[in-house]
Amino acid sequence: MTTPASVATRKTALNARHRSLGARMVPFGGWEMPLEYSGILAEHEAVRLRAGLFDVSHMGEIEIRGGGALALVQWVTCNDAGKLAEGQAQYSGLMTARGTFADDLLVHKISDTRYLLCVNAANQDADFEHILAQESADVEIENAGGRYAQLAIQGPRARDILQRLTPAPLDAIRSYHFTFGQVSGADCLIARTGYTGEDGFEIYFEPQFSEMLWDRLLDAGQAAGLVPCGLGARNTLRLEAGLCLYGHEIDDTTTPWEAGLGWICKLEKGRFLGSDALAQQREAGVARKLIGFEMLDRRIARDGYPILIPGPQGRREAGRVTSGGPAPFLKKNIGMGYVPPESSAAATEIAISIRGEAVPARIVALPFYKRPH
Repeated sequence: MTTPASVATRKTALNARHRSLGARMVPFGGWEMPLEYSGILAEHEAVRLRAGLFDVSHMGEIEIRGGGALALVQWVTCNDAGKLAEGQAQYSGLMTARGTFADDLLVHKISDTRYLLCVNAANQDADFEHILAQESADVEIENAGGRYAQLAIQGPRARDILQRLTPAPLDAIRSYHFTFGQVSGADCLIARTGYTGEDGFEIYFEPQFSEMLWDRLLDAGQAAGLVPCGLGARNTLRLEAGLCLYGHEIDDTTTPWEAGLGWICKLEKGRFLGSDALAQQREAGVARKLIGFEMLDRRIARDGYPILIPGPQGRREAGRVTSGGPAPFLKKNIGMGYVPPESSAAATEIAISIRGEAVPARIVALPFYKRPH
């Protein structure tokens, strides 16, 4: 979860607030961010049962504007942005010519000539340069992260808490849609996406409003059990929900077919960056496939541990854990990683090598957790 200490560390506008709340701060993606406040387990539980508030202002924003905006978005991403209505968002991949992930991102259609891309913090500058390097006409590309701060309020009580501070009708915002409205008097883009497996909202706004909105949201949610949450709970929540994390499940060596993300890869929309390689891989088949697993004893499979699969001559290493750890709400230890397709079926018995010992595990269907409806 951390980046090398040599990376220049940036701070969000809420850095002083995090410190005043006693947050444990860590370097992440070039930023100093809160890892936890009251504890990862407590924060995780709050999001599953009540609500949690995350500062995600480190996330990057890139705006693409102009008559050629849609054509450029269609070229650099694998999902079909041409199907988006105004006020709709989609999860997608920013692709390389090899059909692998330069990043994963959210594409928001503000209008026919304006798109907002939300990208990963550590990748923002590289993503901007990657998009800028593509041939495009009648388009303006802005590395806009400095103009945006972002808060995420997640959990079953998130809607009711946020509704106390905004006249925008939150029930009218469907999943993966957004609207513009005021929150405590600040102009915001209010989106309903999320990265925790729970219902919730992301609020984009000018950084000058960060402390006011943070304080107002915590005050509005106090009686409902809202707590501030850090990157630690964000990671355990997304892992339970079976969601990929760039640099772990996906990176510039991974394709959507391998990562179980074929649903965002729309070859039928026409050629895009990497589509030829992706068409070839779909025809030939993948050599590895992302799986979820649960441990069959109390030990924890950490990131990078070898995954062992059974074979004619005993167990052999077939891949490594991409993300692993406790699932606090499910009360078990879980993980994800890549194995050959023939060994990827649910209920397949595998093992994780932990300090040289083959510890039993079982492949299970993803996601591990689905919120009740």
